[in-house]
Amino acid sequence: MTDEPPLRRRAAASRTGNDTQHPPSARSEPSDAGTEPTDGQSVPLTAPREGTPEPVAAPEQFAEVVARFAGGTGPVALDAERASGYRYSQRAYLVQLRRAGAGTVLIDPLPLPDLTALDTVIADAEWVLHAANQDLPCLAELGLRPRRLFDTELAARLAGFERVGLAALTEQLLGFSLEKHHSAADWSSRPLPESWLTYAALDVELLTDLRDALDAELARQGKSEWAAQEFAALVLNGARPPRVRAEPWRRTSGIHRVRGARAQARVRSLWYARDQIAARRDTAPGRVLPDSAIVAAAELDPKDEKALLTLPGFGGRSVRRLARTWLAALDDARQLPDEALPAAPTVEGPPPPHRWAERDPAAAARLARCREVVLRVAGEHNLPAENLISPDTIRRIAWQPPEEISEATVADALRDHHAREWQIALLLPHLPTALAPPAP
Repeated sequence: MTDEPPLRRRAAASRTGNDTQHPPSARSEPSDAGTEPTDGQSVPLTAPREGTPEPVAAPEQFAEVVARFAGGTGPVALDAERASGYRYSQRAYLVQLRRAGAGTVLIDPLPLPDLTALDTVIADAEWVLHAANQDLPCLAELGLRPRRLFDTELAARLAGFERVGLAALTEQLLGFSLEKHHSAADWSSRPLPESWLTYAALDVELLTDLRDALDAELARQGKSEWAAQEFAALVLNGARPPRVRAEPWRRTSGIHRVRGARAQARVRSLWYARDQIAARRDTAPGRVLPDSAIVAAAELDPKDEKALLTLPGFGGRSVRRLARTWLAALDDARQLPDEALPAAPTVEGPPPPHRWAERDPAAAARLARCREVVLRVAGEHNLPAENLISPDTIRRIAWQPPEEISEATVADALRDHHAREWQIALLLPHLPTALAPPAP
């Protein structure tokens, strides 16, 4: 349990049996916010309990924050704001924290890029985040790495909630509604408007209350150990940066319309030209040149500036300024010898499932049986199928099952793909039969 007096306490549910399809909403009790939710209604939460703090941006202010959090108690609620869609990097542009006895703090990591002193004083605390896998990499860049955590989004998924966004959960479980209209803002801009800072502070205002409500629900459903294993896996792997994809240009939106190796070479050349500019400017690539413009130029191969600028996506002033860059990229692709053109991509792992029936009918049948097992077991335990086991794991095991099918070999195969023990325990009674050839 948290040490901070809850903004709104969750009443004990007087429910019995296995009714887990719709986890209970909390009934209202007096709140510290001065507004009492009524049954069936939610109260808009528009301001933090202690008011909206100014962002900490100076070393002496940061030293005070470290002292405050060292003297705090209980879990630490954390969140980070990035500038996805505006910036090339995925760095944090604001870090929010709250702890009982320390209150809420907003930290500007631009002048304070090293937060390891804060990490040291909260190292032994449980960290509470929502959708932790989104924030852990950018927090790690600042020196913040949890040793224990509780992910409220993941907990809600395991508990069977249909809506797992922060606002939806706080409304259903705590009776307070949060506005999320600044979630897609450009957090790299300075100064940050006060309304944005209030929004950011409210993102951690209810996290520990929500943690307690979800922890109780997981315990009621007998899923606490499942959550503990998932959280431990996040601590171990969540801070790793995203895997760099081979040939990332192949993910250009609309590339399926581009036919022929020479035209694909034009996509590749334009993509890398754009990426270099975006990285240098720290600007989201789509703001330098949209994917639709890359595809249009790859299809029509304009030879001069006039032809280029008539294409969709090339009309903006900043794009026009780079016309010579785009024409040079197209010319580079035009000059490539045939042997340097893009070849068919190397498929890592099994082929796309829609090709299985043609390439290996037995594997297609195995996959269908395995998917049926996953859906049935997930339904029995009120879980999303993708949280019971990753679809990629099932595809890989169905495509290349163990040579000898047994509970032991299937369990080892699942572990090889990083399945947790609770997942293995649920699937093992059924998956070996699904993987084995059907009886004549």
